[in-house]
This record gives sequence, structure tokens and C-alpha cells, in this order.
Amino acid sequence: MLKDITFGQFFPGESLLHKTDARFKIVILIVYLVLVLLAKSAAAFLFVALLTAALLLCSRLSWRILLKGLKPLLFILLFTALINLFATQGQTVLWQWSFLRITKEGLLNAVFMLCRLLSLFLGSSVILTYTTSPLDLTDGIERLLSPLRHLHVPVHDFAMMMTIALRFIPTLIEETDKIMSAQKARGSDFETGSLLRRLKAMIPILIPLFYSAIRRAYDLAEAMECRCYNGGANRTRMKVSKARFSDFAFLFVMLACTAAVVLLNGVSLS
Repeated sequence: MLKDITFGQFFPGESLLHKTDARFKIVILIVYLVLVLLAKSAAAFLFVALLTAALLLCSRLSWRILLKGLKPLLFILLFTALINLFATQGQTVLWQWSFLRITKEGLLNAVFMLCRLLSLFLGSSVILTYTTSPLDLTDGIERLLSPLRHLHVPVHDFAMMMTIALRFIPTLIEETDKIMSAQKARGSDFETGSLLRRLKAMIPILIPLFYSAIRRAYDLAEAMECRCYNGGANRTRMKVSKARFSDFAFLFVMLACTAAVVLLNGVSLS
């Protein structure tokens, strides 16, 4: 289960999304999130689904990787869909048994919420984390927040901390899987018993996991210090990112798609 979590990982490639400037990808991601949250009608959600599918195709990532990343979210997706399915009140009743009732409005809300969550996860992962290297992501965040330097905000330190935290997620997941395997080999059981018993069984995992995380952070800090790392105004870059025409075109297309979603909210497919 833990091996299926791909959030925070980077998959190298030569697609359009891989070549897009990290600064533009961060702005495009914000536009995309706003676009998905603005969708309200069936026509708008259909447009968002098609746009998300187009982004997945542009990334040229394996469908196995994308589907693998969805496995840990299956419970959340199913739970959210069921809550919207049974909790939404409506006039058109499709099925009813005792106090449980499914209405047409509840079914539409469940489908829309499922589509929104899938689009948010797949779109944000493909636009940013899956297709952006840690170095490019750090430089992109730092250059976008560079105006805050005039307010004496440590922009570089903030960008570095965000990137390290994001990229340590796969490492901590792998470490958790190793600790769980070692505990199972010693007779621990994490899958049976009551909820309270399973929570207590997680304590032998959390303690070595926290220790491992602190040790890795200390080793990383010591390695950076030994290499005389000193970020800030005098820091040079091996690769200087430059905006291209395709970056502006990509951003313009996403802004146009946002306008299209706003217009489609007033369109009915029925």
C-alpha cells in the first residue's frame, strides 16, 4: 500500500510539461486549481475532465504510474462519494430503503465531487511534482517570491525548506514500509483487531520513524554545511531558467480554459 504512494516523486521525461519553466508551472497550477473549483455544471465538469486528460497525455507519463498513485486515495474517493450520495437532499428520488435515500441531485453531486477530486490530484501532480525536478522547483519558488526580499523575508530558505519537505515524502514512505516489514517479521499485526488495538500497534512504527526522520535531517544539514552551502543573494545557478514562447502560450491556454469554465457553468447538457 505504501509503495503505491507516488506523491512528491519526480519522473524524468522530455514532454512539454517537463520542459515548461518551473515558475510558469507554479502559476499554471494555481490557475488550474481555481479552474477546477469554479466548475459547477455538468458541461463545465466535462470540460475539466477533458482538460485533465489532455494534461495527462501531454506529460507522456505511464498510465501505470498515474493509476498507481490513485490507489491510496480510493478510500477517500469512495467515502466522499458515498457521503454526497446519501447526504444530499433532493426532490427526484431514485432509490430508498428505510432512512437511506438516493436522489438525482445526490447522484450528480457524488459524480461531480469524484470528478473534482480526481482532477485536483491528477492535474496538480502532473503539472508540478511529477514533471519538475527538485532543483527547478526550488529555483521556481525562489524567483516567484523574490519581491519579498525587499521585506527581509528569507525567500531562499523558505523555498529550500518547502522543496526538501516535499521531496522527503517518498523517502519517509519507503522508510515506513521497511519498519512495518521489520515489525511484521517480529510478529506485529497491523491489520486485525479493533481500531484502538491497531492504533496502539502503530506506536512501534512512529518512534523509529521520527528517529529516522530527525537523523536524515541532521545528516542532510551536516552534508550541506560540509560543502559550504550558503544560499541567498550571492548564490549562483548551474542552469538559468529562461521563459520561452511555449511557456506564455501554455499560461494563456489555461487562462482561456478558466474563462471557458465560467461560461460553461451557465450551460446545461439536458
